[in-house]
Amino acid sequence: MNTSQSSSAPYRGHHNAWIRPAWTPITIAMMIVGFMIFWPLGLAMLAYILWGDRLEEFKSGVNRTTDGFARNWSCGRGPRSSTGNVAFDDWRNAEIERLREERRKLEEMRAEFEAHLRELRRAKDQDEFDAFMSAYKRKTGKKEGDGKASKSRRKSVPDS
Repeated sequence: MNTSQSSSAPYRGHHNAWIRPAWTPITIAMMIVGFMIFWPLGLAMLAYILWGDRLEEFKSGVNRTTDGFARNWSCGRGPRSSTGNVAFDDWRNAEIERLREERRKLEEMRAEFEAHLRELRRAKDQDEFDAFMSAYKRKTGKKEGDGKASKSRRKSVPDS
């Protein structure tokens, strides 16, 4: 039996620590400074002082729970990779593969549909642009070839 630890110590194994869940001058000072800097820090320190002795029990409980959960799930594929029944496992694997194939087909279909929508938007934008240009040319009195001819003339004239 280890006599260096007191059985009445609120936080076993850390009763000589400077920062422990108790009303010590250091923890009180840290709480006050925490409130002055950013109030949630002070509140967190207050919570640690009040309930920090339960932290070890909480952590071990969380670890037990997550370990049990992790045992039931493997490689992100769902519950246990083997149930012990070969026929069921074969059927389940076949169904999972079928669903993966269906998902692949749906993803391909979605990609094709998005490409179709992009093409429709481009065609609509082209129609709107063509309508704008014809309205603009009617308004300014320019003919279809005028814009191109003036541009080519500007290019042939050297800048001086």
